[in-house]
Amino acid sequence: MIDRLEQMEQRYEELQAQFALPEVLNDQERYQKAAKAMRELQPAVEKFRALKQVRTSLAEARQMLADPDMKEMAEEEIAALALREPVIEEEIKILLLPQDPNDEKNVILEIRAGTGGDEASLFAAEVFRMYTRFAEQHKWKVEVLSMSESGVGGYKEVIAIIEGDRVYSQMKWESGVHRVQRVPATETQGRVHTSAITVAVLPEAEEVDVKIEAKDIRIDTFCSSGPGGQSVNTTYSAVRITHLPTNTVVSCQDEKSQIKNRDKGMRVLRSRLYEQEMERQNALLAKERKSQVGTGDRSEKIRTYNFPQNRLTDHRIGLTLHQLDLVMEGRLQLIVDALISHYQAEQLKADSQA
Repeated sequence: MIDRLEQMEQRYEELQAQFALPEVLNDQERYQKAAKAMRELQPAVEKFRALKQVRTSLAEARQMLADPDMKEMAEEEIAALALREPVIEEEIKILLLPQDPNDEKNVILEIRAGTGGDEASLFAAEVFRMYTRFAEQHKWKVEVLSMSESGVGGYKEVIAIIEGDRVYSQMKWESGVHRVQRVPATETQGRVHTSAITVAVLPEAEEVDVKIEAKDIRIDTFCSSGPGGQSVNTTYSAVRITHLPTNTVVSCQDEKSQIKNRDKGMRVLRSRLYEQEMERQNALLAKERKSQVGTGDRSEKIRTYNFPQNRLTDHRIGLTLHQLDLVMEGRLQLIVDALISHYQAEQLKADSQA
C-alpha cells in the first residue's frame, strides 16, 4: 500500500509542476486534463501525508520517553497518535478502493409510474421533485428531456438529464422500485394504499463510449401532444428514434424544435445502449460483484415510503428513518452516505478475504 501511495504522491507532484509550464497554461485541454488528474489524486495524497506526519510524530514522541521531564507529555501524545494512526489507515484503504469509472458522469434519470394508477403517477411527480431539490443542494442542473403527464397532475413518465460534479456517484443508488404507502386523496374510507414507481439512473454516455452507426437507427417524426401552445399537433417536431439492432426506442417531444428533440433523444439512446452493455459485462462478472448493495435491477424493491408513519425504509441496508417529510424535500444525503459506507465496507471485507 505504501509503495502505491508513494507513486501517487510522486505523480501528484509532477502534475503540480506542470502548472508552472507555459505550454500547459496555454493549452486549455492539457490544463484541464492535468487539473482533473490532480483532483482525483488529491484526497489519497493528503491522507498519505497526514499518515506520514502521524508516524513521524509518534517516532519523535517515543524518543522523548527517555527524558524523565518529558515522559508524561510523551505518553499522552503517543496515546492520542496511536488512536489516530489506524483511523487514517482505514480512510486510505477506502480511498484506494477501485473507483466506478462512471462516477464522474452526468445521469439520465427515468421515472415511471407502476402499480397504483393515478396515485403512482402522483408519487412519480413527488419523487422527481425530491430529486430536483437534491440536485439544487449540489448545484447540479436538471433538464427535462421528456414528460408524459397523467390526468390528475402526476407523471406517467418523466425523463431528465442531471448535469454537475460527480452526479452518478451520488445518484446511482436510486435505481429500482420505490414503493409508497399512504391514504390517497380519493380514498373515503381512510385506507392505506400501496403503489409503486420505477426509477432508472443511467450514466450519460458520450459518443466515445457508444458508437451508433447511422444505418442502425430509424428516425420517425410525429406531432407533439400535451401542453405547448398553438404549435402542438400542427408541426412534426416530436421525434422517435429506434435502434434497429437492439429494438431500443426513444421518444422526445419536449422541445418545439425537431433538431433539439433529436439531439436529446440521441443522448437518451446512447445512455440506454451503454447501460445494456454494462449489464452484459456485469452479468459476466456476477460472482465478483455479489457483495454489492443489491443488484441495481429495476425490478428490485429498494425503498418504502410510509407517509402515515413518516417513515422511510431502505431495504438494501435495513435503514429506517422517521424523517420522510424531510427526505421528500430532497434531504437524501444521509441515505446516500449510508449506502456508500455500506458498499465500501463490503468491498473492504471482500478484498480482505481475497
